[in-house]
Amino acid sequence: MRWPLIRALFAHSSAGPALIARCWRRDRKRIALVAIVVHMNSTTLSRSPASGRDPQAPDAPHTSPVPGAPSVQNRSAGWGQRVWRGRSEDPSWARPALIGLLVATAVFYLYNLTASGWANSFYSAAVQAGSTNLEAFFFGSSDAGNSITVDKPPASLWVMALSVKLLGLNSFAILFPQVVMGVASVGVLYATVRKSFGAPAGLIAGAVLALTPVAVLMFRFNNPDALLTLLMVLAAWATLKSIEKTSPRWFMAVGVFIGLAFLTKTLQAFLVVPGFALAYLVAAKTTLPSESGTPSSAASPSSSRPAGGSPSSSCSPPTCAPTSAARRPTPSSS
Repeated sequence: MRWPLIRALFAHSSAGPALIARCWRRDRKRIALVAIVVHMNSTTLSRSPASGRDPQAPDAPHTSPVPGAPSVQNRSAGWGQRVWRGRSEDPSWARPALIGLLVATAVFYLYNLTASGWANSFYSAAVQAGSTNLEAFFFGSSDAGNSITVDKPPASLWVMALSVKLLGLNSFAILFPQVVMGVASVGVLYATVRKSFGAPAGLIAGAVLALTPVAVLMFRFNNPDALLTLLMVLAAWATLKSIEKTSPRWFMAVGVFIGLAFLTKTLQAFLVVPGFALAYLVAAKTTLPSESGTPSSAASPSSSRPAGGSPSSSCSPPTCAPTSAARRPTPSSS
């Protein structure tokens, strides 16, 4: 519709300027949009290999849309490198050696795991009851009718009952959680010892625990001792954390682990409590509160002497206690 108008502009040159101004006011937005599209197409064509750009030239490096934020590839590569490399202060071989130790422990404990059959049939019956009845699961009953409970608290039975829920009722499902607890105990013990004595000492401690004959028996049997050992090692790890950070919150975590251990095998969990408490009192950089609520500190003899070396009192005369000479009564004249 507008093209005949444009042809009329050239046919009647006298009215051309007025008509051009009218068309510009009416269609200036569309003209600007067409100009932008043409510019973008020309820019794209100029950057294509057909326009003379070397197709073998390397692409520009990828930059993250947010300045300072790593790309997805860098984050995934960094996470994998951290898992394999470990902490920067450890030797380069420490983390691969730890992974090898954990894998070897798992293979060693899983080998011919079902040779024990149902292991302790007393606890296996309670696991079967807990996997079918919620009340039996909660109280650790030895039968689904809840006629009697087992002789231990039910924490270790909870783990095995959940495993039976997932894997079905069989010997492997009952004994597999014990293997997981054993591998976890080796890893936590490594982390606990490494913090104070270095990675080599942590690896030796983990290997000794994994190869201890009684530990091999515990972590391949369905007695409560596997979970008890794991929780006590976790309590030791949390104690060192609380000493390092002087944090009551970490020491509260020690109480949580000991409480769960009590739900596993009652008073046997309290055997380590005096040692943990003594270690915190001796090694933690904290002070006991005095009667006034402020931390108490031992005062040295030099604290009561001024810089000159002569003893003096820092209290003012109205507040100082009278000396023995001032309290001595003077003889009255007769």
